Amino acid sequence: MESFDRSGTGSSKWARAGQGRIALGLADLDLPGPPEIGAALAERARHPAYGYTVCDPGGRGLVADWYRERHGVAVDPEWVLLLPFGPRTALRLLLGLAGPRRPVVFPTPEWGGFEQLCRSAGLPYRTVRLARDADGYRLPVEDFAGAGLVLLSSPHNPSGRVWTRREIRGLAEQAAEAGGLLVSDEVHGDLVHPDLGLRQPVAVSVAGELARHTVTLNSVGKTFNTSGIPSCFALVPDPALRQRLTTRMAEYGLWEGGLLEQVVQQAALRHGGRWLDTLLDRLAANRELVVGALPEAVLSRPEASYLLWLDAVALGLPAVGAREVLLTERDVELSSGTDFGAEWAGCLRLNYALPAPLLRTALTRLTLR
Repeated sequence: MESFDRSGTGSSKWARAGQGRIALGLADLDLPGPPEIGAALAERARHPAYGYTVCDPGGRGLVADWYRERHGVAVDPEWVLLLPFGPRTALRLLLGLAGPRRPVVFPTPEWGGFEQLCRSAGLPYRTVRLARDADGYRLPVEDFAGAGLVLLSSPHNPSGRVWTRREIRGLAEQAAEAGGLLVSDEVHGDLVHPDLGLRQPVAVSVAGELARHTVTLNSVGKTFNTSGIPSCFALVPDPALRQRLTTRMAEYGLWEGGLLEQVVQQAALRHGGRWLDTLLDRLAANRELVVGALPEAVLSRPEASYLLWLDAVALGLPAVGAREVLLTERDVELSSGTDFGAEWAGCLRLNYALPAPLLRTALTRLTLR
């Protein structure tokens, strides 16, 4: 694909970059999604009634089928909650159920939403600095001991690292020993690069008998570029926790289902597999392009999604204010490292999910000295 124009669509990603700049910051795709999703939305729009809708229970089976076919994982449809809001809202509701008994623990660097939501919920938290070796980041599982709630992006945001089955199980064990919960945010979990021979270890499967101490959050949003119609699904093996979460949702006037949300979810899960295979090949090719262009700056080689975690100084940028220099001097926009923890000012996150010609132009600007 030579180009993909999002002008006139209200794209947050391009609005925050500004006129004339290449947007490499916000985590969504600059590639067209499956045509079946647009067709399903158009078909539903032909009916002029857009009132309250019930949750289609068949959607739970679609989620279970997706996990079986794409991940080789058995998911009980009873575990599935089909939610008409994004994973961030689901996580905030779960934090509201956690209580202040023990601290929430999550890695650093890590998606900044975890810290923001803990602050919003008034919960104590601490971070665990990720270990890093020649292959990239590793989880120091023993440092999560005593956590009332363990939060994790899996695969990792910002580096695209695929955590190992042993690492995920270790975190579930730590949470269970403390009488707590592992919440695994797996919104990038369908985007593991096929050429690496890896498989995303879905937390609810890895945990086995510990499954009741896990919640898995996923969404079609990142995978199929539908985040503008927020939705997600939660895998909650513990029936008591499912009931508590459903009750908490009702207190806020929220319920399972959603009109457009169900249309998008079902179209993606029914018809998106072949499109996703093509996307993954393209992301792997783009990965090689950016890693090859920026070899000294890559802090952890990506294995999934479309995110690259970079050392700003290795790009010839200042350790503080690197994003601003790129905006003003090189006309590219990346995410600041401080979005993933205050101590990461010297880092940047790059999104490489865009047409290859535009990506090459962006890399030329990035490597100017």
